[in-house]
Amino acid sequence: MHDYKKTSGKIIAACVFPLVMAACSGEPEISFSQDVKPILDQHCIQCHEVGGMGEVASGLNLTSYEGLMKGTRSGPMVIAGDTEGSNLLVLIEGRADPSIKMPHGSNKPVAKQDIQTIRSWIGQGAKNN
Repeated sequence: MHDYKKTSGKIIAACVFPLVMAACSGEPEISFSQDVKPILDQHCIQCHEVGGMGEVASGLNLTSYEGLMKGTRSGPMVIAGDTEGSNLLVLIEGRADPSIKMPHGSNKPVAKQDIQTIRSWIGQGAKNN
């Protein structure tokens, strides 16, 4: 006879274990408003605000979480949980064609620590927190 309690316990453990491990990973939760938005304000907002060159050219408005998540006329900039496929990281890490690397031109590049903050936030689900 099959022991359903034992089987259901194993199934529950298999489902809960990854969640517990993620919670105990030691990586602090990244806040959009406290951690990510200040980086965008420092490096991106001058072009990607209403009427800015970047906003006019692409439709990307980085003055709010909603604007970031809406993305550009060509598609999303952030895919929650997908650090490799999120175009925001592709552009600021220089994985795109150099002609579209962000920030543009002589603007100071985003520091590696700040890129890691954005990467962690996206990896954690890109929450509006």
